[in-house]
This record gives sequence, C-alpha cells and structure tokens, in this order.
Amino acid sequence: MFQARTINAEHKDLIHDVAYDFYGRRLATCSSDQSVKVFDLDENDEWRCTADWKTHAGSVWKVNWAHPEFGQILATCSFDRTAAIWEEIVGESGNSTQSKNQSHWVKRTSLVDSRTNVTDIKFAPKHMGLLLAMCSADGGVRIYEAPDIMNLSQWSLQQEITLKMPVSCLSWNPSFSRLHPPMLAVGSDDTNVASGGKVFLFEYSESSHRWSKAETINTIVDPVHDIAFAPNLGRSYHVLGIASKDVRIIILRPPQKDAFAACPTSQLEVLQAAQFDDHHSTVWRISWNITGTILASSGDDGCLRMWKANYLQSWKCIAVLKGDGSGVTPEDGIDREKTIGSGSTARYFKLGAISNPNQVPWH
Repeated sequence: MFQARTINAEHKDLIHDVAYDFYGRRLATCSSDQSVKVFDLDENDEWRCTADWKTHAGSVWKVNWAHPEFGQILATCSFDRTAAIWEEIVGESGNSTQSKNQSHWVKRTSLVDSRTNVTDIKFAPKHMGLLLAMCSADGGVRIYEAPDIMNLSQWSLQQEITLKMPVSCLSWNPSFSRLHPPMLAVGSDDTNVASGGKVFLFEYSESSHRWSKAETINTIVDPVHDIAFAPNLGRSYHVLGIASKDVRIIILRPPQKDAFAACPTSQLEVLQAAQFDDHHSTVWRISWNITGTILASSGDDGCLRMWKANYLQSWKCIAVLKGDGSGVTPEDGIDREKTIGSGSTARYFKLGAISNPNQVPWH
C-alpha cells in the first residue's frame, strides 16, 4: 500500500531532481531557481523544510546524498559548470534571519574542472570510500576522492575519462562482491544516431588503480537520459536500467573463470532482458526499489510505470500511475480505482499534480 506524503517545495522554478537519503527520512530537492531545499520527516510523519539556500549561479540539475557513515553530506551540480560539496553543521545557524528550526549547510568545496555544463553527480557506494563521480556536456567523466573524510575541503581528482560525445548521466554498481571489480555506467544524450552506442561501462583495476572501458552497449544508439544499476542482493550478474526513447533492462554477466580454459574471458556478457515503449514518448527518469526487483520509469506521457520480472525472468508492467495520481491497469488503461476489487490490498494516493503536462521539468 502506498501512503500519501505531500511536500510543498516552494521552489520558484522547475524542480530538476529529488533525492532521498540512505534511511528515507530526509529529502533534498534542487531546481532552476539555483536553490536546494532539505526536508525532514518528523515524528508526526509530516515533511518539514529544514534548510533552503542558494547553491549555484545557474540551474541546479542534480543533488545526491553521501552515505551517512561519512556524515550529512550533499553534492550538487549545475549549469554554471561547477559541482559543490555541502556539509550540515549541527547546532544553531549563524544566520540570524534563519529559523532556529532550520539546519545550516556549509559549502566545503567547489569542483571547477569542467569546462561546460555539469550534468550528473553521484557518490560511490560506501565500501569504496568517499568517492564522487561527475560528468559533463564536454564528454568528461571525473572521479574525485576525499583522502581525509574529516576534511571535506580537500578533494583530489583521481582520474579523468574523456569520451567523444556529451555525457548526461552515470551510475555506480552498488555490488560489493569481490568476484567482480567496481563498475561505473555512463550514458550519453548525443542525438547523432550514427555516432554509435550511447552507454559505456568502466571497470576499476586494483593493480593499476585506474578506470578503463570494459564495454560499449552498441545496441542503444538513441539519446540516454538516465541510467541506474539495480541493487544487487546476492545475484551472480548485474542489472542495468536505461531511460531513452523507451525503457530497457540490460543483464551484465561477469567473465566466467573456467579452470579448464586456457584463459578466462575478459569481456562482460551483455544481454537485453526487456525493452518497453509503453510510455509512447521519451523516458526521462528511472529508479529501482531497495531490493532491485522493481523498476519505476517516468516519461512525457505523464505516467509513472513500474516493471517487475516473474519467476521465469520475464519482465512486465505491474502498475501505472497517471499524472493526476490515479491508477490505471497496465493492459487496457481502465481506471484502476474502478477495477480493483474489495479484496485487493493495493491502494494508490495522489502525491501531487502537474500543472502543464507538456512541460518537461527535468534534464
């Protein structure tokens, strides 16, 4: 059962990204009004704005939380060609005009290596340390490391990867299995179909301490707007969701180590598990649930669709939520409110409204 949670972000412009923290009780939003807001879930299960500040000199595209093991840390990236690291200071804000109930966030550093629009930013899984990956429209993928987690003003550029096309999104592989090296997936929104594959997979080598390209998914030639690895709870393979002109689910199988083989295969086995064009429009965002079994996607059709695989690993749409909050059946579009029987436990609640369904409030 879904329970309604209403947040009035009060941004002056379009909201581009929303991010929950690790525990799901804090929420950060960023928008074109150059600001970031942080909301906390109080003891009455109500969302309360605890911080609101201007972060950049341009639209803020993405916001991301670090693992709480490193403290309350946010990263933001912007059209102004920079990314920033923010840390929450416990205690009363030094700004007398700010409410005492609000937290105080301090900019620890700005990352200014990009020459163009910074399009995405992600903290690495905690077992990799305090690492941060960012990508930009100049085709650069940059990986930073905080050598001392007690000093967030110091970040070193671990490696810079240059691609021949603009980069729009990235995702760390959350698996901590020692059977396969760390992975980073990168997507491009290049509109030139002739330029080839738009999804690139990079692996980290412990021996050389460098990231190198492991695979290019050449079957995806349309612009990629979002990409996300599924959480891996013991699978021997990896699952990657991709948002493009449709929804795609890719299976990545690590190289097989055969004791009888002359040498083990060095390339990933790439299999397409599913492809859906149910949105009948561009797909902008995707997100996995905590177990990596359900993928949610949103597109220009104003609907949120949820996908799940059965025991035969056949993926299908299990739910559709329209922009006005009502549900429809995946098969024929009949209002779910009219078709769900009294014995069903599924319930859907309106969380918000889209004032202009033709307007795309993200990039």
